[in-house]
Amino acid sequence: MRVLAAMSGGVDSAVAAARAVDAGHDVVGVHLALSAKPGTLRTGSRGCCTIEDSHDARRAADILGIPFYIWDFAERFTEEVVETFVGEYAAGRTPNPCVTCNEKIKFEALLEKAMALGFDAVATGHYARLSVVDGVPELRRSADSGKDQSYVLASLTPEQLSHAMFPLGDSWKTEVRAEAERRGLSVANKPDSHDICFIPDGDTKKFLENRLGQRPGELVDAETGAVLGRHTGVHGFTVGQRKGLGIDAPAPDGRPRYVLSLEPVSGSVKVGSVAGLGVKVIEADRAIWPSGRPLTEPTECVIQVRAHGGIVEAVADADADTMTLHLREPLRGVAPGQVVVLYRPDPDEGDVVLGSAKISGTR
Repeated sequence: MRVLAAMSGGVDSAVAAARAVDAGHDVVGVHLALSAKPGTLRTGSRGCCTIEDSHDARRAADILGIPFYIWDFAERFTEEVVETFVGEYAAGRTPNPCVTCNEKIKFEALLEKAMALGFDAVATGHYARLSVVDGVPELRRSADSGKDQSYVLASLTPEQLSHAMFPLGDSWKTEVRAEAERRGLSVANKPDSHDICFIPDGDTKKFLENRLGQRPGELVDAETGAVLGRHTGVHGFTVGQRKGLGIDAPAPDGRPRYVLSLEPVSGSVKVGSVAGLGVKVIEADRAIWPSGRPLTEPTECVIQVRAHGGIVEAVADADADTMTLHLREPLRGVAPGQVVVLYRPDPDEGDVVLGSAKISGTR
């Protein structure tokens, strides 16, 4: 096949491209320029998509002997990922920009352009497994559970998955680094990127305040209604947050307070004890079914609400667009705007992604 290898400049995408070459495909490497100011997006191991990263990707492509290009997606990345991220926080929701980036940039914008240029598939360095069962794509967890990225890929459609390749799905990260070393790739020991790529210093609150300004409101005790303090904007908080609340007086019982809910219209941030965080029912909408098969009856499954954690058994009631999830045990830190992913357990071959949706409410 003609394969476009998305090369971020890291070790994973370089080895994924190498394996696509080894498999006999006609491979072309491409690095996505996602920022108008690429020199500002890396601080040590934080951030990505810098000029340094593009140079690392080019060197890897040279060693592999494949053509290499840089495509400028900065404007679309800003519109689809950064502005969506800011807008969601302004509305009191907690988004995952990596999910949005995979959906809107790597497997919408990139795949569209690749298909238009005659490529058959896009290969990436994601840790996830992809198979076809009875003509239907199945997205599964990777062999390396600690690096599994099926959660951030669960918003892909069957059509997108049919043109995707994840060569690292059956590998462990240690194996990938060792392979890169054997191949002479200079990125073999390059640190992985962490946190949000367009906030390399990790200060999300400052980033949002620079764009949204201050929107003062009150910190309110969820049980008594007492005003405990003031804040500069609901965008500085997320459900489950304990630190940085700005409340001077301790709780009557001396235990920590947590953010329980956000009300962006009134500017109220409700706080309370950890007991108030337990969620038993999740409502979600804008469902996506990677296999193209929505659930038609109550289904036992495992759900996940964060990229690395927030996993619990549940029963899902769903249709093509919405779902109600009844959790077998309470789950903490569940916030509107987060993505919930449903899995069918399969410990031998990797749990299968059934669907995903945006959390709209909890009980």
